[in-house]
Amino acid sequence: MKNHLFHVTGTHCPSCKILIEDILQEQDLVDKVTVNLKDETIAVVTKNEQDTNELMQSLGALIKPNGYSLSLEKLAVENKNNDIIWQALPIGMALLFLFFLLQRSGILNFGIGGQTTPTTSFLIGLIASVSSCLAIVGGLILSLSAKISQDDISDKKTIVLFHFGRLAGFVILGGLLGLLGEIIGINFTVSAILGLLASVVMLWLGLNLVGVFAKSKITLPSGIFKFFRRIEHKTLAPLLVGLGTFFLPCGFTQSMQIAALSSGSFVTGSLIMFSFALGTFPVLALLSFGSASLAHSKYAPLFFKTAGIVVIGLGSFALLGGLAGLGIIRPLFNI
Repeated sequence: MKNHLFHVTGTHCPSCKILIEDILQEQDLVDKVTVNLKDETIAVVTKNEQDTNELMQSLGALIKPNGYSLSLEKLAVENKNNDIIWQALPIGMALLFLFFLLQRSGILNFGIGGQTTPTTSFLIGLIASVSSCLAIVGGLILSLSAKISQDDISDKKTIVLFHFGRLAGFVILGGLLGLLGEIIGINFTVSAILGLLASVVMLWLGLNLVGVFAKSKITLPSGIFKFFRRIEHKTLAPLLVGLGTFFLPCGFTQSMQIAALSSGSFVTGSLIMFSFALGTFPVLALLSFGSASLAHSKYAPLFFKTAGIVVIGLGSFALLGGLAGLGIIRPLFNI
């Protein structure tokens, strides 16, 4: 056995870790692959004494189509963060302005600065599907689809069952959260405090997306993904796994769970969580069948930072609305 350490560029989120490890682990000469997102390195253990430079070139060619590159030394990457943020800022502000216009017109109720609505949940789901949700749930999907892609198209039923279980699970469990809120008798004050908590979570996620907390990347143990790859021919297992994503450590999911709990209604809680899951569905479905490449494209940093600005905006207005509702501050906006 021989150990190699390479530097990698192009990683954006924990799903990159899963994708790279899946691709490289399939090679016969590779015994073990470990991607370190924080240090941006890849540790490879090989079964022969192949030259390090040759190995880097052969492995690098495998992951290059996904937007990654390997090097023996850490490359001096140009600091383009400021440029990207200045590009993302006007786009994000324009989107926020559009949301506010739609809300004030009465065409759509986004629940900005007030009670979370299914429309708000759907919007947050869309954003989550290309950020933390992509990182966590996307990792599971990549793990499943990486194995299924080697089989017949009929085996896609596993992915279909996974998504069905996820949507159904969010409806049922979201309703139960709303029912729990009704049982324990959540009043206006408690509901407002829960809303403040949800807005703080959103602000933290938004700052994470724009790069303030770039090092705080959450991923799941690789052994979990190996287990899920073994359920491809099952029926009940994918349904349960889809349902189980309700409990994965995704901040956006948790903020919507808080909103469902504070709703104090089975129906409203179900609608909030279903709308959120439905918002995440398009990107996750594309990822399931190998069509989504946004997360690994050259536009990913701009897209993530734009999404972060939108989330920060929504979280800020939700926070201000909650504080105003509790009488702590005077209303700054009449949305």
